[in-house]
Amino acid sequence: MIVAPPRPNQPVYLDNQATTRCDPRVVQAMLPFFSEDYGNPHSVEHVVGRKAEDAVEHARARVATLLGADAKEIIFTSGATEANNIAIKGAARFAAGMDDPRRRIITLATEHKCVLEAVADMTAEGFEPVILPVRPDGLLDPDELRRALLVPTLLVSVMAVNNETGVIQDIPGLAAIAKQAGALFHTDLAQAVGKIPVELNNWKVDLASVSGHKLYGPKGVGALYVRRRPRVRLAPLFSGGGQERGLRSGTLPTPLIVGLGTACDLAAAGMEDEAERTADLRQRLLDRLATDIPGLRVNGSWQARIAGNLNLTFPAATAVDLMRAVPDLCVSTGSACSSAEVEPSYVLRAMGLSDRAAASTLRIGIGRFTSAADIDYAAAALAAAHAAVAKSQSDQRSKA
Repeated sequence: MIVAPPRPNQPVYLDNQATTRCDPRVVQAMLPFFSEDYGNPHSVEHVVGRKAEDAVEHARARVATLLGADAKEIIFTSGATEANNIAIKGAARFAAGMDDPRRRIITLATEHKCVLEAVADMTAEGFEPVILPVRPDGLLDPDELRRALLVPTLLVSVMAVNNETGVIQDIPGLAAIAKQAGALFHTDLAQAVGKIPVELNNWKVDLASVSGHKLYGPKGVGALYVRRRPRVRLAPLFSGGGQERGLRSGTLPTPLIVGLGTACDLAAAGMEDEAERTADLRQRLLDRLATDIPGLRVNGSWQARIAGNLNLTFPAATAVDLMRAVPDLCVSTGSACSSAEVEPSYVLRAMGLSDRAAASTLRIGIGRFTSAADIDYAAAALAAAHAAVAKSQSDQRSKA
């Protein structure tokens, strides 16, 4: 019999693909810009405004360095959702305004909802969405992309790291295929930045999206990379004062941007060590769960995967039952933008899992602030919960 461990003094957080704790060093860097250095970065006529502007531009350079880009290619946004929408809709609308005949936009069935919805939205404006399948390991077959590109295509959008499975797509290779066919290439980097090396200017990527709260920065800030050479042209989503090179009007949130820049610095300095540590913790958790739960299955490529992700299908309990049984363990059923109680993960179904298997799957995200004690609690608690749920279901069947 597997015995449940004592409850911890506070919840154990293993949902770092949904969001990350804002690093205390990031918080410290932001604080002065809320109260002391509170100037508007666009009020460059006076010293207080110029100080804020300097902070914004310094942060812009730090983001660019982490992405392998030029500072002039970084546009600040409210997050990756906005950046994805500007990239996809902006590219399509600018092309349409220039009488570009291409109407095909290609993406994957496993993309984040904001990408899938942005692509679908363009149908009403005469564009043709093409949603490509993925293999059972979650990766796109490059030949699928080549076949789709036989029709003249405006834009291809493929996320670098999947938000549910942690699977890493071959962005440099896929971007090269798209560019050879004359299409623009966009990638959602929300789950990749700070976890794997990124070199946008060497990857032939035209557009890329970043989210601050996925890399231990604040919520409410992100960035869009827009290649300058050759120049990528976009139509803005909304009108305003023309800030951010006319692509994203509105007063920039200086404290949040400073936080994003600091988070990028910290990620650049500690990425390799952090990946090694989180991979060790992931293996520790998987080994213990696999010992106690025969039939446990890992979804998605094991080789092409970020270090901190486990996507696990449990053989005899639903994900919802497991989470109810262990309320002090913060894990999830999939994307933070979907509800698995309503519908099983579309990402897992696109990879070939049945509805039943998808409904029995947990996403576990190990991060910078995860400890070995957290992992040991999670392993013991999930194993005990799975055994209890399986026994309860067996008892109900025997009584029926």
